[in-house]
Amino acid sequence: MKKNFRQFSTGFKSYGTALTFIFQNGLWYYFIFPLLFNLLVFFGGISLINSATDLSIEWTMGQFHSLDPPGFLGTLLEWSKESLSWAIWIVFKIAFFYIFLLFGGYISLIVLSPVLAFLSEKTEEIITGKKLKFDIFQFTRDIIRAILLVIRNMCIQSLWVVLFFIISFIPVIGWTVSFLGNLIISSYFYGFSFMDYTNERRRLNIKQSILHIKKNKGLATGTGSIFVLCFLIPFLGSIIASFVSVIAVVGATICMIKEQKDREIEIISPKEVNI
Repeated sequence: MKKNFRQFSTGFKSYGTALTFIFQNGLWYYFIFPLLFNLLVFFGGISLINSATDLSIEWTMGQFHSLDPPGFLGTLLEWSKESLSWAIWIVFKIAFFYIFLLFGGYISLIVLSPVLAFLSEKTEEIITGKKLKFDIFQFTRDIIRAILLVIRNMCIQSLWVVLFFIISFIPVIGWTVSFLGNLIISSYFYGFSFMDYTNERRRLNIKQSILHIKKNKGLATGTGSIFVLCFLIPFLGSIIASFVSVIAVVGATICMIKEQKDREIEIISPKEVNI
């Protein structure tokens, strides 16, 4: 338990270290990519939801096409049609923002995977001083792997969301457990995604990466914590989170490199004692 709390603290504090690292090493331009992503989501998403809303309203109104009652009934029907149109518009907008609230982080990670993978690699190069040879085929495989893991984590997290939703029907205790449970599970799986970029470069397969991160679940949860907390900010949460993903990846990479060095020291130390 102490190890998990210590790891969580390390992952949580890594955001401050990462932010300093980004500006000290001139990596600030990586924030441009989340900006472009948000513009794409805003204009593309709004356009898509408006088209879907218009089609739904048009289809629904078509069902009333043959109805044309006289007098008061006609006025009441027109009022009902207008109210129904507004209701459909509101439902679609709420559904869009709710879905994006739940899965917006994963959507941003999927779209930004090429950028985040390269940023993680660049961070390791700066820290270790070792120039990593760029291989377009390996880089493509890295991106595919990252996307597959993001989808895997999203599916597993969705099952937890359903479970916590059921628990939330228990008054007071259920609400608390559901809220905190969703925060912890989300933080873990997002942190998992941020840490796996480094595991991939170590040539760990997916199963090995899963086992490694399970052993460091406190670090994964701490690394994903601030990213998840961003989504609690009204209206701007998902936008801020996409920018924070840049910081989170750098922080996770720094932590993973330090964790590897610490393990190497633990392995070497007994030999030095025997000598």
